[in-house]
Amino acid sequence: MSLDALAREHSARAGADTTGRSSETVFGGHERTLRQTLIALMAGQSMSEHENPGEATLFVLQGRMRLIGDEASWDGRKGDLLIVPEGRHSVEAVEDSVMLLTVAKLGD
Repeated sequence: MSLDALAREHSARAGADTTGRSSETVFGGHERTLRQTLIALMAGQSMSEHENPGEATLFVLQGRMRLIGDEASWDGRKGDLLIVPEGRHSVEAVEDSVMLLTVAKLGD
């Protein structure tokens, strides 16, 4: 699987979609502990504030994005790995961006 090829594909899909978003689970899923999801967001689009379901990271494949937590924010560019904070957070695309979200869900 080529993440670069998937990033190009989903970037084009997001650009053509009225929501400015596109995503695909590339590994795992709701029934598994580990889940990896490729997410494309056009500049100005965001993932609204939500809870962290477990341990999570964002790897920026293209563009620039901002991860916003309760007490701080972090900017990421292509090649950056950001640790998702515990608690509520949101993500904004500063430029057209593609990221790989990796989540290991904590037990119930």
